Amino acid sequence: QKPLVESGGGSVQAGGSLRLSCAASGDTYRSGCMGWFRQAPGKEREGVAAIYLGGRNTYYYADSLKGRFTISQDNAKNTLYLQMNSLKPEDTAMYYCAAATYCVAIQALDYNEYDIWGQGTQVTVSS
Repeated sequence: QKPLVESGGGSVQAGGSLRLSCAASGDTYRSGCMGWFRQAPGKEREGVAAIYLGGRNTYYYADSLKGRFTISQDNAKNTLYLQMNSLKPEDTAMYYCAAATYCVAIQALDYNEYDIWGQGTQVTVSS
């Protein structure tokens, strides 16, 4: 069984919206942190959004997203979401869902903290 399975990627015109979903196994869903990361060809993987689950849920976003993205959960479905609005061509990347079994809150957007990864879903934004 794959612990994380992403879906919802695709092609969209600039200004459009997409919602990515990440279906998680029960154990994986109860990790210390869960988040979304992206990687474009030739660029380093970067944190997009994450939730620290060690206490009260704490949300973290990359400054460059300018409030356009929102991370959320549906606990009944063991599913993590990423709502992406006002998409820009520079948002084009492979998007990954990830879980960190052990997570320090201030490092929630650091991909090195994460040990479980989905297969990725491609997002392409055209102008």
